[in-house]
Amino acid sequence: MREAVYSYSVYLSFNYIKMLHQILKAYNLDPDIYKIDPFGSGLINHTWKITGPASQYILQRINKDVFKKPLDIAENVLKLETYLKKHAPEYLFAAPIQASNGEYMICADNGYFRLSPFVSNSHTLNFLTQSTEAYEAARQFGKFTYLLNDFDVSLLKYTLTDFHNLTLRINQFEESLRKADRSRLQQAREAIKQVETHREIGRIYERIVNENSLPLRVIHHDTKISNVLFDADGRGLCVIDLDTVMPGYFISDIGDMMRTYLSEASEEENNLDKIVVREAFFSAIYAGYTEQMGGVLHPAEKELFIYAGKFMIYMQAIRFLTDFLNGDIYYPTNYPGHNLVRANNQFTLLNRYIEAEPKFKEIVIQFEKSILD
Repeated sequence: MREAVYSYSVYLSFNYIKMLHQILKAYNLDPDIYKIDPFGSGLINHTWKITGPASQYILQRINKDVFKKPLDIAENVLKLETYLKKHAPEYLFAAPIQASNGEYMICADNGYFRLSPFVSNSHTLNFLTQSTEAYEAARQFGKFTYLLNDFDVSLLKYTLTDFHNLTLRINQFEESLRKADRSRLQQAREAIKQVETHREIGRIYERIVNENSLPLRVIHHDTKISNVLFDADGRGLCVIDLDTVMPGYFISDIGDMMRTYLSEASEEENNLDKIVVREAFFSAIYAGYTEQMGGVLHPAEKELFIYAGKFMIYMQAIRFLTDFLNGDIYYPTNYPGHNLVRANNQFTLLNRYIEAEPKFKEIVIQFEKSILD
């Protein structure tokens, strides 16, 4: 039986490589002279680095379970590339390459694949160790949105509908409360209290939407540090992984940076004592983003800069908690209660973020004062 399973695995591997070779041919690349290696640590899309004698590429398979309409991604990116070529031709935009059939995605093995140039002498980070890295990342995400400030955002399609809709996430949580079994409700009782404690965060979001108080912008929506390219000197080059680029509020990008940059401990950490908010990293995010976006941010956006962190941390905590109550049907888990650990982690981060809020306000005041001086 073991030999049969092994033979079947080899068969699958052989056929998968054969399929990848066919994709390379669709881009006029000879698979006999290009090496294919797994690349990166992303959990959504499969990624490979394609290396040849004179050129390198990144090949990705789009996860159709997450992105239901992959061609919408290609259409969005093409529109952005066309705009940037005209209005900001100097900007490094790592756009997909056109295949020999004229398409920007290849359909094979019931999946969609795209090829992009590999940016030479660049690298990504999986975690932050210095506030200067946070500054460079925030500067790049700010620059991306700034360069597209005059782009007609209505031309973009929503690749993930309601991705950062906090009201929807709260409603999903309330539905999970009605359906969860008694054991999970009991285990999660403290986390459930946290949702209620911070309800005002949700009410503020509802007012933003209902009153149309913030402009819709071209927003990346996934500002983790691994989505920024750095050069050898640690300077930011550009943002990558554009699948989630769509209309949105600036609080999504700012909030995601606050959520993933401020604490050295990741959302997987179960020792809550390790969750510490680094004020220098908040300062770096504020400085980097406003250096690019400060001139076009509306007064209402500036007032909600600190709120953005609470918005995103609260929403992610609710999403983890909801999945736990639903029986762990969305996020992959490695052990019983994993999603509850993640939820408690994020609620701890939220509370420590709120504790640091007075210091964040002082940082903002001092920064704005220094600009005026």
